[in-house]
Amino acid sequence: MAVPLNQQVRVGAYILKQRLLRRKRYPLVLMLEPLFRCNLACPGCGKIDYPDEILNRRLSVDECIEAVEECGAPVVSIPGGEPLLHKEIGEIVEEIVKRKRFVYLCTNALLLEKKLHLFKPSPFLTFSVHLDGLEDEHDHAVDQKGVFQRAVKAIKRVKDEGFRVNINCTLFNNAEPERVAEFFDYVTELGVEGITVSPGYAYERAPDQEHFLTRRATKTLFRDVFRRGKGKNWEFSQSSLFLDFLAGNQTYHCTPWSNPTRNVFGWQRPCYLLNEGYAPSFTALMESTDWVSYGTGNYEKCANCMVHCGYEGTAVEDTLKRPWRALKVALGGIRTEGDMAPEISLEKQRPAEFIFDKLVESAMSEPAGDKAAQKATGAKADSSQAAE
Repeated sequence: MAVPLNQQVRVGAYILKQRLLRRKRYPLVLMLEPLFRCNLACPGCGKIDYPDEILNRRLSVDECIEAVEECGAPVVSIPGGEPLLHKEIGEIVEEIVKRKRFVYLCTNALLLEKKLHLFKPSPFLTFSVHLDGLEDEHDHAVDQKGVFQRAVKAIKRVKDEGFRVNINCTLFNNAEPERVAEFFDYVTELGVEGITVSPGYAYERAPDQEHFLTRRATKTLFRDVFRRGKGKNWEFSQSSLFLDFLAGNQTYHCTPWSNPTRNVFGWQRPCYLLNEGYAPSFTALMESTDWVSYGTGNYEKCANCMVHCGYEGTAVEDTLKRPWRALKVALGGIRTEGDMAPEISLEKQRPAEFIFDKLVESAMSEPAGDKAAQKATGAKADSSQAAE
């Protein structure tokens, strides 16, 4: 089972509590981004385009735990950058697991074997290894030869040591459905617990701007992939209705508050994908963000987005409201033929605003005391690790 039963029960109880409290907006997954530094430079990534002064910053252990407790989400995803570059990542994960939050530690796996001694197997910890396809596709996506084989070797070692392992896969417009299906077959045989799959988001500062998918292309691609998966035992660590949405069978609006992001700048507005400013606290993020200004149909930058951190929460909410929909997909499979659900109109979306440089300039001008504190908590990257 891709999502363990204890996680389903705990998350379900959490959601039921929010509904009983009549909360319209609540978080499901905290995106805890303790650093931006990475030991790869993937051309489709928009997360590492910062000056060294920013890339060398880290969230301290205390800051990470404060974010976890302040947010209250039952699941904590730790992306980056590359989290294993953080000198205190073992302590961060240990403290979150102690609080019985489900941790998904996202990694390219280049340092995973070296750092494995920092972690203990737990039903609350899953390593989410980033693989974007079979060897040729993945090494091309990360712009470095040999990464696929090192990641697979690490996955096997981690599995042997008793850890849970998930695959995090991002697809772009050069993905070939047959090869994607072969890749899903491969990782299933590898014994991973589940696959998290999503179309790539068009980061405005990503070096490669040619291979992001439009919404129509996303739906066509996923229909072609899922058609090849009928009768197979692929396990996805995502809701059935989100996968059905990717195949064009549901019309969903984005719920960015379901996956709030905390990083070295603060609480990022409005989501993990968009950098439109920061709030000083989780409460301020939830109460002062103009949520209706974002999402497909509302904002130009969101026009083609179908990424899980924006729509998984929507699908989960729909599952609770209309469980028969999810049951139908679970029993009958994802529909890959026929008309697609109506698309959201873009006629009234507001134009994109480009404020990245101003945000970086503001961050660079923070008081020296704040920068010293960052350094004291391990802000400088370990250059020997980054070179591996």
